[in-house]
Amino acid sequence: MGSLSAARSGAGGTLSHLLEAHGVVKEFLLRRGALRRRAGTIRAVAGVDLTLADGEVYSLVGESGCGKTTLGHCLLRLVEPTAGRVRFRGEELNTLGRRALRRHRRKMQMVFQDPAGALNPRLRVERLIEEPLVIHRLGDRSWRKAAVDRLLERVELDRSLRSRFPHQLSGGQRQRVLIARALAPGPELVVADEPVVALDASIQAQILELLAKLRRELGLGLLFISHDLAVVERISDRVGVMYLGRIVEEGPVEELFLRPRHPYTTALLSAVPVPSPGGRRRRIVLAGEPPSAMEPPSGCAFHPRCPVASARCASERPRLEMGAEGHLVACHHPGEAGPPDWTNSAS
Repeated sequence: MGSLSAARSGAGGTLSHLLEAHGVVKEFLLRRGALRRRAGTIRAVAGVDLTLADGEVYSLVGESGCGKTTLGHCLLRLVEPTAGRVRFRGEELNTLGRRALRRHRRKMQMVFQDPAGALNPRLRVERLIEEPLVIHRLGDRSWRKAAVDRLLERVELDRSLRSRFPHQLSGGQRQRVLIARALAPGPELVVADEPVVALDASIQAQILELLAKLRRELGLGLLFISHDLAVVERISDRVGVMYLGRIVEEGPVEELFLRPRHPYTTALLSAVPVPSPGGRRRRIVLAGEPPSAMEPPSGCAFHPRCPVASARCASERPRLEMGAEGHLVACHHPGEAGPPDWTNSAS
């Protein structure tokens, strides 16, 4: 499945659950007018179950606005879920007080999407990477200085960059600084939100190789959030496809890419470039736009855009159910859209 496939077995042995989410919901109140009257509720995450094993890379994919970033924030309690439970190493995060949650935060870190916005422009690289060590009261000043050097080396940056400000770095260098900062307190879980979206293809490949190497060497669990299935295919063990706040399909990366069961997944895969010269796919163009999270459709939320929808789809929401090869799908007509057609322009 690509040059990083060997990294997927890096943890080895039987995998245990590092992170578990059950029925996670996140709603935001929408207010309007000078008096800020309640105008509705946006359900960004609509009841998600998810598990992540030690050393596993689980990718969340879907169109912009489907709720994947909000779900990532809920799992780390960067925002409070409206409902549901999240466990880290078997301990309920929802019930932890502020002090106990801070202790757990050492083990759960996030790499944000926009390095320019996530890095304080007034701080030098050394201080940016050292900051989590200071917050968690790890080591003295000399130990932290040595730790910064080790972290720069681990993310393949030269130590001479430690005195630079973020604006003096390239986009790839800023992303590596973000990764080094996330690694500083010694996490077991990293949530990476679109970490390569703003980078060109060659730098994307370097960052993906780096993440795979770190997972292999450190045994990290990685929740990788992306809209780019070509990127997801290279790095993932399992993939969860989100649509309007729900996971509609989940499975091992090879199984899901070769045999998608949900018509939405099939449509997404039809847009992935073919890796062979002269090859092409039949592109599936979905009708309309994703519906509003304020007024989701009845039944299956995808049915207004689905090429195989029936009357049942409009009235009954399908459950996420297990199929073959660890493959889950929430669809009344699984597999009927077929896999993306591969053809060859030369034929």
